[in-house]
Amino acid sequence: MTPATKPLAVPPETHLQRALTAALNELEVDAALAGTFPLEQGPLVAQVYRGFTPRDIQAIVRTLSALPMQPAPLDEGEGGRAIRLRLITPGARNLLAIPLRYRNRVYGYLALGRKESGAFSKKERTTFESAAEEITKSLERESLFDQQVVLSRPLVASQPLPVAATPAELFASPPSHASPELEAQVHAVLEEARSLLPFDRAWVCYYDPLAGSVEVLGVAGDLKGDQKKDLKPGQRLALDSSAAGWAVRHRKPRVDQDLASTQGRFLDHKHLYKDRFQSSIVLPFFVHGQVGGTVTLASKEPSRYVVTDARTLEPVTLKLVELLQQAAAPSKAGETGGGDVPLPRPESLPSEPAIRKQERQAALGEFSAFLASEVREPLASIRAQLEEVTGEGILDFDPQTRIENAMRDLMRIEALLNEILDFAKPLELSRRLCRVPEIIESALNVIATDLEVSRIQVTKNYPAQINPVRCDEAKMQQVLLSIFRNAVEAMSPGGQLRIELSHQRGTRHREVQILIHNNGAPIPAEIVDKVFEPFFTTKRTGTGLGLATVKKIVEEHQGSISIASAPEQGTTVIIRLPAISRGPAYRHRHRGRRPPHRRAH
Repeated sequence: MTPATKPLAVPPETHLQRALTAALNELEVDAALAGTFPLEQGPLVAQVYRGFTPRDIQAIVRTLSALPMQPAPLDEGEGGRAIRLRLITPGARNLLAIPLRYRNRVYGYLALGRKESGAFSKKERTTFESAAEEITKSLERESLFDQQVVLSRPLVASQPLPVAATPAELFASPPSHASPELEAQVHAVLEEARSLLPFDRAWVCYYDPLAGSVEVLGVAGDLKGDQKKDLKPGQRLALDSSAAGWAVRHRKPRVDQDLASTQGRFLDHKHLYKDRFQSSIVLPFFVHGQVGGTVTLASKEPSRYVVTDARTLEPVTLKLVELLQQAAAPSKAGETGGGDVPLPRPESLPSEPAIRKQERQAALGEFSAFLASEVREPLASIRAQLEEVTGEGILDFDPQTRIENAMRDLMRIEALLNEILDFAKPLELSRRLCRVPEIIESALNVIATDLEVSRIQVTKNYPAQINPVRCDEAKMQQVLLSIFRNAVEAMSPGGQLRIELSHQRGTRHREVQILIHNNGAPIPAEIVDKVFEPFFTTKRTGTGLGLATVKKIVEEHQGSISIASAPEQGTTVIIRLPAISRGPAYRHRHRGRRPPHRRAH
């Protein structure tokens, strides 16, 4: 397809399909299909698949739709939940289906196919069943389940539950650098590269150091059939699971003469191996001395490329650098307020504290970009080279042990660095109606072992009726876990942890107040006001971002958090979150949950 050709309208990929696709990419199997039941007692709908023909998909969906949606294990006496499908399709001789379950209800199936005649081993069945459980956990993290799972309601939503968000509640995800204009320009540059170094398929990736991933900008070459679905502009690839990421981490070209040996390791090589490509070369290009992205060429001829081809493609990489710099220029100009942008009126100017906060956020963003490019990138390169050396098995025991110890230190540094960068990035909240007592109980279950070992007594005081809140359940559980763990560390064995819930009248609306009190060692008065500041800590290890992240999450939920501590009184943390009134919509959503003392007459 040439850049001038108008592309066909393709339905946008849903949130559910994106999550399932990411899960299927991790499975090392010839063919895979994930389907869900949009309605209870309804037919199975194939959401994502690869390796199966349309005829295969129809037969699998028809067979799985007839299976009962029951909580009991479904097997054939071989143990586990996997089902061996008794049908032979042209594309797969051996088929295995695994029920996908949520709250002991079957909401879909994972179907796996193998072209070989050999049956799946017990170890493989166990691996695939674990993968099915991971799929359910990932969908739950993405808030894709209908919490009621009621009749005539979707079992799994295509998108997260709708939220009436205000402009202050919108949090941007990592910005995409792909655009139709840039895709056309990249396509033109790749077509010019064909005259320098022939290829059958090629694509260009942009390296985003803050996100720690590479993003596909444009694809050229042999793109017949459904091959565009395998690798398309805007798709992001992790550094550890892609050949483009390998080139970024090592800062050097990568040549593969036999793609069959790497198709299970790199996601961007899977579609090449499937289409019987033989060889590839991945070249990193640099912008101001840092990796800006990669260009990949693939051929159906064996041993087509060598490392010295990097010099042949230097004119191409220079043009790609110019394209990226031109694409970045308009956004920077917009940030500086150039052109005929009208000046704001005096009454609309931000206050002095707001200006200082914006300046701190801008400085933190610049510092994070510096850490991502100047620190994390070299660290990843060092770790990648050490992994390569240790993987060759050429070292004696003592040098091998010392290098492995160094790698563990590097991984610890990378973990701390990632924590700092995560704190600097804007939060991505997936809000829904949540019951605060359930979030508290989930957090307490996580640290139940620590509470038991320290013999800490937990007392709870919840009112009979407590309004729900609209929040990101995972983020709020993170907040409570951080506070609970700090309380456990502050208390001696046999301490007391008290949790109280109540309604409070806020300045604009009603609020739910969470009071967490521990009778442990108090926080010194001179540092109470500093505990929420970034990078402030009294511990020997850590970044000092735990409570700073807690405050950030609470404030992004339009809530507030405060802390009080005094000798012989312990420490009290108070969290306030906006409550949702129990209107008709809430009663309809939670019908069937009447208190036990109410009876219908």
